Amino acid sequence: MQKPLVILTGPTAVGKTKASISLAKAIGGEIISADSMQVYHDMNIGSAKIRPDEMKGVPHYLVDVLDPDEEFHVVRFQQMAKKAMQQIYENGHIPIVVGGTGFYIQALLYDIDFTQNDEDTDYRNKLEALAAAKGNAFLHQMLSEVDAKAAEEIHENNRKRVIRALEFYHQTGKKISEHNKEERQKQSPYNFAYFVLTDERENLYRRIDLRVDQMISEGLVDEVKALKAKGYTKDMVSMQGLGYKEMLDYLDGSCTLDEAVYKIKRDTRHFAKRQLTWFRRERDVLWIDKKEMQYDESAILDSMLFELKKRHILSE
Repeated sequence: MQKPLVILTGPTAVGKTKASISLAKAIGGEIISADSMQVYHDMNIGSAKIRPDEMKGVPHYLVDVLDPDEEFHVVRFQQMAKKAMQQIYENGHIPIVVGGTGFYIQALLYDIDFTQNDEDTDYRNKLEALAAAKGNAFLHQMLSEVDAKAAEEIHENNRKRVIRALEFYHQTGKKISEHNKEERQKQSPYNFAYFVLTDERENLYRRIDLRVDQMISEGLVDEVKALKAKGYTKDMVSMQGLGYKEMLDYLDGSCTLDEAVYKIKRDTRHFAKRQLTWFRRERDVLWIDKKEMQYDESAILDSMLFELKKRHILSE
């Protein structure tokens, strides 16, 4: 008997939070955040973190649980989310995974195996030293020689993933791109519905601009100042988040506030575009177009409930 799992995702600023609360209330669901920033304490405004009063009594997991100097990546997400799911099933409820990080959702839904072989720290140290001496481009070129597909998919500045791919090849003699492809062909162990909320581009971009303006008026600059005062720096995963790295540039004097705001809006629009590209490539997704639904929240909810009943995730 496959356990039920509901996913509600979509690009940033599309309105996932509000829709997820309505859905959770309707089906007796509890929410697991698949967001790479909302997991951190003290990063509320820039991450558009759901506020306690917005939760309407619906339990949320993986929100506000890590300090900004802790690393959060797909393996850690998968472990924490599985633990949360276990708790939700024990509560007799349905887990609803909500957030826009497609890779995290894919890893959980298809139970992708990230088990690493025994770590070869000598080889990793050698690669780190090479990158420090010759730059990221040199390491990326090494990867393209053994696994061109992985090199195409991983940006040369994502040093950690480049090193992981080289390590994988070194340890197994197998390309990580082929391993990942095999993992993606897996069938999900869950009885699931994978909803992607979307909107026309013009409206989505308008919502993004409004959201960024709202973040500034709510005190994003002060939030980043406070994080900086606590010793959190640009080299931390958390501080690389959209809105945070640009505000750090402003606080460091390398750009004006207007330039920082412009960059946040531009880069958030690009991010939304990449998210939609990712979801279009995914299998088994159910698109919910807000414009087609005439922005009617009850119609959007009804369409999700209809699908859940059809899939026997929800009883008639």
